[in-house]
Amino acid sequence: MNYLLPLQTETEKNMLELNEVLVEGAENTVSMMAQERQVLCLTGGSAHVRSHLLLAMLGLVTVKSGFVNLDGEPLERQTVKRLRKMMAYAPSELQPEGQVTVYEPPSVQDLFNLEDNREAAISNGLLTEEMKRTGAPHEKAQLLAMAVLRQRPILLVENPAPESADYLKRLAREGRTIIVTSDEKAILDMADVIIEI
Repeated sequence: MNYLLPLQTETEKNMLELNEVLVEGAENTVSMMAQERQVLCLTGGSAHVRSHLLLAMLGLVTVKSGFVNLDGEPLERQTVKRLRKMMAYAPSELQPEGQVTVYEPPSVQDLFNLEDNREAAISNGLLTEEMKRTGAPHEKAQLLAMAVLRQRPILLVENPAPESADYLKRLAREGRTIIVTSDEKAILDMADVIIEI
């Protein structure tokens, strides 16, 4: 008798799950399941903890306990590079190396020079057009547009501008899995799922 594994259904595609995940600085564990065509918002707690949760989803920080799954596959040392290629990340701002006394938004060239973005075929014109679509202020628009143009099915966005709410909702309706961190009313109002941490 042949036993076949069930085919992945449409509702199981691009599903990112945290199961009792505890990250640095957190007092409580977080469990959540983000699905395709949905916007999930992590809110409450500290911005530091919310940021670390997104980085844990990318496998860039170690979780103290619990686990992260992508489409049922655990995110671990052997799978992290392959699974990370399904995700794009838009930080709230670029963190420059060394000590900085005044924050200056990155230039378009700075974004193109990031190692992970060099492989993407993104022109200045394409980036400029996508930045306009985001509706966000210039520095947030650059980071969000660069992540979106990488064409990954899962988009992680740290503290998006409230002006980007409709844009993010549209991306979800087009088939992406969107996970954001925010306490902004406009973002919370458009989210399909809200996880209080």
